[in-house]
Amino acid sequence: MDFTSDYQYSSDYNYSDTGNFTPLDEPLFTPKSTSSQDVLSVSLLVVSVIIFLLGFFGNALVIWISGFKMKKTVNTTWYLSLAISDFVFCASLPLNIAYMAKEEWLFGRFMCKLTSFVMFLNMFSSIFLLVVISVDRCISVMFPVWAQNQRTIKKASIVVVLSWSLAVVLSIPSLIFREVGSHLGRTTCFNSYTLHQYSHAIVAVSRLLAGFVVPFIVIIVCYSVIILRLRTSRMTKSSKPFKVMTALVVTFFICWLPYHVFILLDLNHQKYNNDILNIGLKVGTSMAAANSFLNPVLYVFMGNDFKQKFKSSVFSRMENAMGEEGRSSRYITRTSSIDTRASTHI
Repeated sequence: MDFTSDYQYSSDYNYSDTGNFTPLDEPLFTPKSTSSQDVLSVSLLVVSVIIFLLGFFGNALVIWISGFKMKKTVNTTWYLSLAISDFVFCASLPLNIAYMAKEEWLFGRFMCKLTSFVMFLNMFSSIFLLVVISVDRCISVMFPVWAQNQRTIKKASIVVVLSWSLAVVLSIPSLIFREVGSHLGRTTCFNSYTLHQYSHAIVAVSRLLAGFVVPFIVIIVCYSVIILRLRTSRMTKSSKPFKVMTALVVTFFICWLPYHVFILLDLNHQKYNNDILNIGLKVGTSMAAANSFLNPVLYVFMGNDFKQKFKSSVFSRMENAMGEEGRSSRYITRTSSIDTRASTHI
């Protein structure tokens, strides 16, 4: 998500071919910000800091457990890659938080392009991985025997590489259109869609389709098939899987829909009130960013074997620190035997 533009919304775009483009990240005459706008800006700044802290340390914990504490499986491969994607995004958030606080870009043209690229790389890679997880679960439920024989770590790694490669390709527009300019003594990082008359529309629509519409349809179809399958079989005696699957779909929808709606409205920003678009883009990008710390909760911490490994790792360290080596050894042995039988499926 393009924080450094969305948080500084104004008429950034000049589609004329006259070559007289002037990068403005604010109107020539800027009205004084109202108290409500100040409250919104401060609130979103605080939210961004919270997202950074929860996302950074939450995903770091997921990487530590799934990468070093758990046996390498297809499921841990999905979760590890998803956590790395969200971790990289959260690691870049301090630059944008500083931009929001100072209202000036202080990190140069290269970092302006790179941070935007990293953000969209996270957006596409995480969404593609969520789709992969959904399809994988659907196949495991519909064709359990085939899945048991064909699901290998090597094939999962190949799928992850392909997902990241496609995400890189779709993130390249950030490297092309992101620029740094100066206005009224302030340096800003903005989008300059002057390469072609329809550059802005092409980028926005492609991001909408590849980053929301198509993935959302696939996820909905997969989880609908899973729910129907589980309801017509004896594969589950609990309603928890249905609740978790519903939470996954609803969270994905809520986090990303506002962002894409206001990005589409921004294509014809002349027809809408700038203040409304400004607020919508700010709130939309914050909600989309929140997905980076919700992923560990919804996709990992609800997995039974991850919770077991988390508890056993934390408790064993506490017990070792207090000198209770005997009980720690017995606890680790017991939980290890449970982990070998458990699966990461919700």
